[in-house]
Amino acid sequence: MVPALAVAGALRAEGAEVAFIGANRAEAELVPREGYELHAISVEGLSRTNPLRALRALARSAVAVPRARRLLRALAPDAVMGGGGYVAAPVVIAARTLGIPAVLTEADSRIGLTNRVLAPLARRVCLSFGPAPASSDGRYRVTGRPIFPFAGDRAAARARLGIGPDESLVLVFGGSLGARSINRAAVEAFAPAPFRVLHVCGRRDHAELAERALRATYELRDQLEPAEFSQALAAADLAVARAGGSVFELAAHGVPAILVPYPHATGDHQRANAAWMAQAGAALVIDDRELGPERLAEEVQALLSDRPRLAEMARAAESLARPDAAAEVAAELLAAAGG
Repeated sequence: MVPALAVAGALRAEGAEVAFIGANRAEAELVPREGYELHAISVEGLSRTNPLRALRALARSAVAVPRARRLLRALAPDAVMGGGGYVAAPVVIAARTLGIPAVLTEADSRIGLTNRVLAPLARRVCLSFGPAPASSDGRYRVTGRPIFPFAGDRAAARARLGIGPDESLVLVFGGSLGARSINRAAVEAFAPAPFRVLHVCGRRDHAELAERALRATYELRDQLEPAEFSQALAAADLAVARAGGSVFELAAHGVPAILVPYPHATGDHQRANAAWMAQAGAALVIDDRELGPERLAEEVQALLSDRPRLAEMARAAESLARPDAAAEVAAELLAAAGG
C-alpha cells in the first residue's frame, strides 16, 4: 500500500481527487486513515501450490469484475492505477471495458503475474527497477518505487527519537507482519549490545517478544505509522531488514543495511532486490538459513566499528534513490487522464 498511498498524495497535491478500490486487508485500515474513500471488492491471492484455492481465487476475481464496473461507473474516474496486487486485476479489466485508461505500477524487481497479464491493457507500466523489457513498445518506464516523502533532517529525527549525538541506532524491521527469523535473531544478538535499537517486529510476534527482559535502550514496537517509519529511517545508522520494496526507502534515506531476503517470496524477488543494493555497495546480504544471533551480532558490530565503511555504504544507498518516483507515476496518470 505504500506506493499507492504515495502516488495518491502526489495526485492530491496536484489537485486531483483520489479514491481507492481494495479488499479487506491492510488497505481497510491505512486508506481511511490517510483520508481517502475505500470501496471494497471480494478477491483473494492466487495460490501457486493448491489448485482448488487457485480456482477459487480465479472465480472470485471473475465475479469481482461486474462489482468493479459498477463502482467505476459511480466514481467516473478519468484514469485508474493498478498497484500490482491481485486486487488490481478485476478493476483494470473493468476499466478497459469502460474505456478508462489504466497505468500499472510494479514494486518488485521482477514483474509479477498480475502485471504481466494486465500490461497489454495499460497505457503505461511504471517499474521500480530497470531495465525495461526490450520488446515493450515503449509501454514500460522505470520510475523507481513511490515512497512517502520525508519532511525533516537526520538531526531533527534523532532529536525526536531521543537519540544522543554519540549514540548509534540500529533499526530492525521485516514488513507489515514482521519477519520471525530476524525478530528472534535480533533480540538475542542485541540483548547485551551498547547501541540503541528500534525493533519494529510486526503484530504477529509482538506479544512473544514483549515478554522478554529487554534493556531500556532496546525499544520494541509492533508497527510504526508511515511518518514515524520515515523518521526512524532518517535517524538510523544501520538497518537490519527483509529486502522487499522497503529497499527504496532505505536508499532514499541513505541507510546502510544488512538484508535478509525472505526465501519464499514470489519469484524470489527479494533476493534480486538485495543483490541490487549489495552490488552498489549499499548492503550486506545474509541468507535466511544462515541467520543467527552470533552472525548478526558480529556483522552489525563490525559495521558500526568501521565508520568510513558505513559512510561509503550510506553514499551508495543514496545513489540508488529515486525520490521523485511518486510524482512521476502521478504525472503518468494525469497524462493518461488527458491532463
